[in-house]
Amino acid sequence: MRRPDAVAIVLLAALASAGCSRVAFIKTDPSRQDYNRQAEDVVVKETDAGRNRANARNALLLSQQRLTEGDLAAAEKYAKQALQADPQSADANTMLAVISDQQGRRDQSGAYYQRAAQLTPNGGTYNNYGAWLCANQHVAESLTWFDQALADPAYNTPAAALANAGRCALDAGQPERAQRDLRRALELDPTNPVALDALARSEFRAGRYFEARAFSERRLAAAPATAEALLLASQIEDKLGDSAAAARYGRRLREEFPGVAQGNAGGSKSP
Repeated sequence: MRRPDAVAIVLLAALASAGCSRVAFIKTDPSRQDYNRQAEDVVVKETDAGRNRANARNALLLSQQRLTEGDLAAAEKYAKQALQADPQSADANTMLAVISDQQGRRDQSGAYYQRAAQLTPNGGTYNNYGAWLCANQHVAESLTWFDQALADPAYNTPAAALANAGRCALDAGQPERAQRDLRRALELDPTNPVALDALARSEFRAGRYFEARAFSERRLAAAPATAEALLLASQIEDKLGDSAAAARYGRRLREEFPGVAQGNAGGSKSP
């Protein structure tokens, strides 16, 4: 999201957890160091509005720093200061959405994402809110927001919205749309982990285990493993009769995610 201020705050698309139990969505993530400063214009006379925007930018930078340090309380304090200084800031609302989500306040997080989309209606804010909706059991509604994101000609990361839309269409019982959007996402971004993961699950559900293996292997090579991705890889190898590979993924699951592995000890969770 690019603000028309002299010093712009740019939030770039990045992998961020959306609270989904199986796979991350792709959303704007102000916890990463993605703020780019540009040269300031010459200002003859500073206005109250200009001072407020500058105060909001400074508070957001402090909030982002605290968030990367894991200090959610301080991050929230500075983000609220930013919003108080500039109530029309979509960036401040997005920051508060991310913080609220990490604090487990999902409904509040959704309200901030929705407000950001209202203040700055563009592909990035639409995608963010759609990802929140899908991760919080509003799957069908989320698809309309991804459609709006993709309709924005200025949206420069359409693979993110396509991957999210395909992932959610799969859960919505729309396999044709899921396949269409996920494969379009991979055409634009061949290493998109959300699309690769969703296609692995789709092929697994359809009983096409060799195809599922191919997407699963690409997914694990594209981004750090998740417990769900390792569990799916083990299940795929089990279906293909490769007990050694299944055991290898199972061992990784136990070593890298011991709590999750213990929770699945009673039986494998279906993808």
